[in-house]
Formats: sequence, C-alpha cells, structure tokens
Amino acid sequence: MNKLSIITSFAGLWLTSYLSDTNQLIFGFFLIFTFGILHGANDLVLINQFESKKKTTFIKIIVSYVVIVIGSVILFTVLPVLALIMFLLVSGYHFGEQHWASLIETKSNFRKLFELIYGLFIIIVLLYINAAEVSKIIFEITNFNFPYSYFSIAAIAISILLFIASYVMTLKERDFKNNILEQLFYLVVLIVIFKSSSLIWGFTIYFIFWHSIPSLNDQIIFLYGKYNLTHFKEYVKTAFWYWIISIIGITVLYFLAKDLIIFDALFFSFLASITFPHAIVILNMFKK
Repeated sequence: MNKLSIITSFAGLWLTSYLSDTNQLIFGFFLIFTFGILHGANDLVLINQFESKKKTTFIKIIVSYVVIVIGSVILFTVLPVLALIMFLLVSGYHFGEQHWASLIETKSNFRKLFELIYGLFIIIVLLYINAAEVSKIIFEITNFNFPYSYFSIAAIAISILLFIASYVMTLKERDFKNNILEQLFYLVVLIVIFKSSSLIWGFTIYFIFWHSIPSLNDQIIFLYGKYNLTHFKEYVKTAFWYWIISIIGITVLYFLAKDLIIFDALFFSFLASITFPHAIVILNMFKK
C-alpha cells in the first residue's frame, strides 16, 4: 500500500500546481466525504463482528456508539480545550497504529508509545506549516488565542521525541530497523507535500492516501479474509447507509451554520466526535 500512497501523493503534489486554493478545498472535501467518511462507515459492522460470540444485540451496539459520539460533542461544547487535546492524542495514535500495523510484527507497550509519537509528529508538522490558519480554527473552537510560537515549540519537541523513540525502536525491533530508511523517505515526502499545499489539501493527501485507503484494505481483509474487487463492493454495500447518514449530518450542519464564522470549527468538531469511537473500533480490530 505504501507504493500506492507514494504514487498518489506525487499525483496530489502535481495537482497542487494546477488547482487554486478554492479548488483544492473543494476536491479535498470531496475526497474526505467519500473515501474518508467511508473508511469509518463500517464501524458498527466491525463491532458486531467482535461481539458476535458475546451475543450483544445490534441495538446495544448502536446505542453505545451513538453515546460516545454525543459525549464527544458535549465535551467539545463544555471543555473544548480538553476535547481538542484528547482528539489530537487519539488521532495521533490512530494514525500511527494504522501505518505501522503491517510493518512490525511484535507488540509491546513501547511500540504503542512510538505509534502515538509518530502519528502526533505528522499532525503537528501539518499544523506548524499552516500555523496561521490553524490558529484561527483553534480560536473558533476553544476561544483561546494559540500563539504561533507554541507551534514551533510543539514541532521541535515532537521531532526530538520521534528521534529518541526511533532510536530505541531500532535497538528493540529488527523489522523497524529494516524499514527505517524507507519510512524516513516517506516522512520527507509528506513534509514536502504539506509545505507545498494548503491545509485542507495537505491533510486530504495524507488522510485519504496514507490512512483511509490502507485502513479500508485492512478492514476488508479482517471482514472477508482477503482484499479484492468483489469484497470491496461488499464492503461499500454494507457501509452505504451509515455513510449516507454521516453525509446527511454534515449537510445539515452546513446549511445551519454556513453563514457563521464558526462553521470550520463546527465541522472540525463533528469529524473529531466520530473519530473517537472509530479509533476504539480499529484498536480492537488490530487486537483481533
């Protein structure tokens, strides 16, 4: 999958030269609403697979999932700073876990820590490169004016942590040592893409081609045994109505808040809220 990610990333980087910021925004949201939302639309089916031997009713699964989403929304409303920090941590681990799942066979607590640091590195570098725009969104969500210097400090700190964690992983994991140069090259490619693209387009390239599509591949293998076109169609078929519900929710949110300056914040909060239960589902999938 990494080869596909590289090819599509360079294609995305090439498109950057031809797409205006507005068109990057439109195409970026299109990809997020399709592959991005789709890769999390089958969460309930995955949960049902986990719980099938426990005789947990599907209604209970749906209720539990919705409760987590609503709880996340409330948290963003009542304690937005805490919710934002939790979102960054959960997303960081989720991205790191997805990336390294097929590259390192052994499991350890330090590997989990490394995956968290790796994912946070990607997120923080993206935020640092787009500090001005990100600062405005953070203010809309939390009403806290996040100084630009904080982004620099965070980027330096996470870079040091990644270097230390990578060194330890090199000593502990042979699989990691064999892949380190290739993975370093991928990080350089991502940084170049982030630097050359707008916030949404840079995020889209990573989120879709480095995370969502590989995640779809892993989920299809987990559910059906192997990846092929037939199983992909089956996945889309079972995920379709959950995907439609998500799109309807975002559409309603848009029409309610399109004239408000806080729409970006509301949209971000919505995505964050559905990320929390999705990350838990995928964590359990990899355990299986």
